[in-house]
Amino acid sequence: MFERILAQARRHERDLARFLRDLIAIKSLSAQEGDVIRRVEAEMKTCGYDEVRIDPMGNILGRIGNGPRVVAFDAHVDTVDVGNPANWEVDPFEGGERDGVIYGRGACDMKGALASIVYGGRIIKELGLEGDCTLWVVGSVQEEDCDGLCWQYIVNEDGLKPEAVVIAEPTNLGIYRGHRGRMEIEVRTRGVSCHGSAPERGVNAVYKMAPIVADIERLNERLGGEAFLGKGTVTIAEIRSTSPSLCAVADSATIHLDRRLAATDTLESAVGEIEDLPSVRAAGAEVVVLDYAVPSWRGLTYATRKYYPTWLLPEDHPLLQVGTATYEQLFGEAPEVGRWVFSTNGVAVMGMHGIPCIGFGPGNEVFAHMATEQIPVEHLVKAAAWYAAFTGAYTATIPVRPSGARLAAPGWPSG
Repeated sequence: MFERILAQARRHERDLARFLRDLIAIKSLSAQEGDVIRRVEAEMKTCGYDEVRIDPMGNILGRIGNGPRVVAFDAHVDTVDVGNPANWEVDPFEGGERDGVIYGRGACDMKGALASIVYGGRIIKELGLEGDCTLWVVGSVQEEDCDGLCWQYIVNEDGLKPEAVVIAEPTNLGIYRGHRGRMEIEVRTRGVSCHGSAPERGVNAVYKMAPIVADIERLNERLGGEAFLGKGTVTIAEIRSTSPSLCAVADSATIHLDRRLAATDTLESAVGEIEDLPSVRAAGAEVVVLDYAVPSWRGLTYATRKYYPTWLLPEDHPLLQVGTATYEQLFGEAPEVGRWVFSTNGVAVMGMHGIPCIGFGPGNEVFAHMATEQIPVEHLVKAAAWYAAFTGAYTATIPVRPSGARLAAPGWPSG
């Protein structure tokens, strides 16, 4: 059977490449994904999906099969912008192909994976591999701006809570089992403005912030962690201030922190570390965990706090064992088992909702967000084969989890 699956995936090589190039040609920044969602909808229908839905947030969910075991594959459809166009040697929206490699914005992160999971579903359908499984192939939105928000909505509002989810972010065809969490925090100081010709009459909020900046740098050096996921980190991503004019003393200053969370870090511990810094106490600074509340492309706002928990699947978990065994059966060698450096929708799927996750995706994450973004066509083919083979291996190997849930009967728009 594994040979048949891989052969079928190879038959679809040109279909996969064409579909990915179409996806790259459609610009789809966060909260602007409508056009690319419609393109995915059309492809799912062409591929013979049993059901295709677009939920009120704008996520697209395609169903293959109708069995009692529920599994989902996830790929976000949004991308970051191109940055400085001069840094690109190719048109970022052409999806140019050269020597078996496709280039362009989203090729690696992660429209390539989106194409592969859609075709993984097609192969299951074509070869009659549905068995006891209901597979939901999910094209999720707003991940680049707020990872996991889409899956908070899918679980809480759509009512889909699969037994297991495969996060298809790029793994270079390795099997990943977790990553550090993250938070977005602001530290704010307040001053008293006065005319810049006599600064001693006021209190400069930037000066109050200066020792905090130094303390943040030292805090990063002493943060700990564990061997597999790595240490926690904190860095200043932005600094800004306000004043009545450029001839006045600053009356407020703010720094934006990117805090990466190790396995033992929590929201409370990370905030407490900042609040306890001597400079923060001396300045009477305010420490705030930020919120995200941006309307989706369908106009729905689903607010959340910008806290994205760490998640780590145990090394001996059956889901990981099935994932690696599937790879070995298909390709005749053991996969590399690792973890992402960046963050994914797994922060909600497993980090918040406790649904077991593994990662498997085409492309090398080093090209994510770069002006050299690219993906090998061979990766698309191999990934599609693995997705098609995984569901049957999963249902044949892992007993039923009582907490697995089918998506509710249609109660929200399908298009």
